[in-house]
Amino acid sequence: MIKNYFKIAWRSLKKNRLYAFVNIIGLTAGIVSCLLIGIYIKHELSYDRFNENADRIARVAMDYSFGGTAQKVAVTGTKIGPQFKRVFPSVEDFVRLYKRTRIVGYQDQLFEEKNFIYADPSFFKIFSFKLLRGDAASVLATSDKIVITESTAKKYFGTADPIGKLLKVRDKSFSVSGVAADVPSNSQVIFDFLVPFSNEADPKAPEDWWSANYVTYLLLKNKNALQPLQGQVDSYMKIVNRGELKMTGSGHLAFHLEPFSKVHLHSNLPDGLEPNGSIVYVYILIVVAVLIMVIACVNYVNLSIAQSSGRGAEIGIRKVLGAAKAQLFKQFIGESLFVTAIAVVLALGLAFISLPLFNQLSGKQLQFNVLFDPLVLICLLLLGGIIGFLAGAYPALLLSNMGLAKILKSGFSFTSGQSVRRSLIVFQFIISIFLIVTTVVILQQLSYIRSKDIGYNKSNVVVLPVDDKTQPQVEALKKEIHNIAGVESVASANNEPIDIQWGDAIKTKDGKGLTVNALPMDEDFIKTMQLKIVAGSDFDRTDVLQIDTTNNYKNFRYSFMLNESAVRALGWTPEEAIGKEISKNAPGKIKAVVKDFNFKSFHDPIGPLLIFLDHFQTKALFVRVTGNNTTSVIPAVEKIWKERVPYHPFEYKFLDDDYDSLYRTEQRTAGVFTTFSVLAILLACLGLFAVTAYAVVQRTKEIGIRKVLGANISAIILLISKDFLILVMIATVIASPIAWFVSDKWLQDFAYRISIQWWIFIAAGGASLIIAGVTVSAQALKAALANPVKSLRSE
Repeated sequence: MIKNYFKIAWRSLKKNRLYAFVNIIGLTAGIVSCLLIGIYIKHELSYDRFNENADRIARVAMDYSFGGTAQKVAVTGTKIGPQFKRVFPSVEDFVRLYKRTRIVGYQDQLFEEKNFIYADPSFFKIFSFKLLRGDAASVLATSDKIVITESTAKKYFGTADPIGKLLKVRDKSFSVSGVAADVPSNSQVIFDFLVPFSNEADPKAPEDWWSANYVTYLLLKNKNALQPLQGQVDSYMKIVNRGELKMTGSGHLAFHLEPFSKVHLHSNLPDGLEPNGSIVYVYILIVVAVLIMVIACVNYVNLSIAQSSGRGAEIGIRKVLGAAKAQLFKQFIGESLFVTAIAVVLALGLAFISLPLFNQLSGKQLQFNVLFDPLVLICLLLLGGIIGFLAGAYPALLLSNMGLAKILKSGFSFTSGQSVRRSLIVFQFIISIFLIVTTVVILQQLSYIRSKDIGYNKSNVVVLPVDDKTQPQVEALKKEIHNIAGVESVASANNEPIDIQWGDAIKTKDGKGLTVNALPMDEDFIKTMQLKIVAGSDFDRTDVLQIDTTNNYKNFRYSFMLNESAVRALGWTPEEAIGKEISKNAPGKIKAVVKDFNFKSFHDPIGPLLIFLDHFQTKALFVRVTGNNTTSVIPAVEKIWKERVPYHPFEYKFLDDDYDSLYRTEQRTAGVFTTFSVLAILLACLGLFAVTAYAVVQRTKEIGIRKVLGANISAIILLISKDFLILVMIATVIASPIAWFVSDKWLQDFAYRISIQWWIFIAAGGASLIIAGVTVSAQALKAALANPVKSLRSE
């Protein structure tokens, strides 16, 4: 019996090739979308869960304020881990991590390594990174030891045994004490090198609440201890605030515990070890995959209903011969499962081919073997079965429940499913128009981000990273680079102006405190970045001379600039602020007020910012190039760099590229929406094309009669097209408010955003109408040009 069902299904596919093609292509597209998005979501949800202690680990986040808006960051001082272990019995252990870029040398080789981490010896106790060589309890026991990953060992030592080999970092030699397996891609802690934390923070130095440079993780004694511990931490810090820290007014220091396995998708705090994902975008991808799958299923249902009129004789004969409803239902469900099985096989092959493109779109590095993971294959088979059953259930019920007397008397009429068919076409285009509108809004917001005046000029700026060893040569480097033809100016600073995370505090002479972000820079930074001064004047050599570190800093004075937001928070106008004295550990006068500029992403409003002269905190050089001279300037800079800094490999980047990287998640979302919007509209039109073709066949006699009676081609095209185009217009009306609501919710995540324009909905509906019109008209024109004599004779 089952074999017979498959034979009939195969014959049906061969007989109706167009509809079979549309169904298989549609289902394949839907399944491959679900498959690729599914493995992406599986990867995102699995972050850090390979750690055996994942449900007992908490990351400590810092919340502080000295007045004004509180700052929240993912880093802490050195004291938090040790103190919490001493004070709270539920804390079993802690580990502090500090990630930096370091120059690592072996023999005559030098490499700039970005995944270099300083860690407490408890690192391998808390995290489940596999050690291939070495003892977890002792690999970080002394300050001269270093652990490297398997790939790093091959990079430096080839096939030689790495244990005991010496690597040089910042003029200190480290002995390789362990080799760890390469870090899984679903880890927020990514390293190539590990050295003891004592190399960064002197264990003899006093523990500090405020030096917020370190990511601290706590290992709890049991997984249910986090919430009770949070309450204990809150109570304890209130005592510390008023006692040891002597905080007054609205000033405070607090710590929040984040569940380790939720950090990647649920935390948006800056300064973590790696950029986080977003649970919102996971939900968006799930919705997109479901919508594509729904369109494919709707195509199947629509075409099955359309084809039903051609199967009246078959159903009638089967009923006459004694076929029960259950048998007919099984037959049609079997056909649906057969088509879905073909689509599943094709989808698996297409996913294999398109995985590199999907990686590029999503920003992941998923490997081909994920497609053959047993869980993925089981889910794929279940998905195919569910889709096959759901897509085939309605047509199967419709066909199997048709009364024998009605079939024999009048045949199985196509109009019996007309209302459902029209509803499904409307539903398809609601999804398509929704995706088009949301895509346009995302693209407009990204365009707004790129084109908005952010308060400085990020174009034509080359950024050169600087390490601690290079800092003493910064002034000499600046002078030589400035002499290169095509270089307009050169400056140094602690950070790029696109994402300033340094948190600090200032006080006025009358004791008013303010929490600020801060940027140490040199006297050339303002003009190099082309920041706008609204009051006062730029830094000069007089201000530089005030940075007097002699005589134990007794004559040390700062020279400050504030942005407009900081001045407003202190209750001054820009003009009133000039010359006033404020303090940041040491006193200084306000030299100028700069116009507010976006020093973080557009997700965050512009807050108070302190700019101060400091030649000792340099982390980057900024070279502004005139016109199109980049190609000639960079080789010249490289030559100078290699002569003066032979111990540091030359590397550079462009400031505007780093700016764009702030919105990489949004760019990927736009790419996903654009791709799937195009796919959705193509699938919807493919289904509409097939349904129209079938409708034309059903109206062959009517069209022939109309032509004989004098109807022209345009009248025939309008006759066939108008019903379908009205459905698209209805879909536009329904989809528009839904798309507006979702787009507006997404935009609320940005402090600076576009307004949703009314014309977007008109354009989306118009585009859908034109595409649908072309799709329908192609079939209508074919029918209008057909010879009416031939159609009437065949009837």
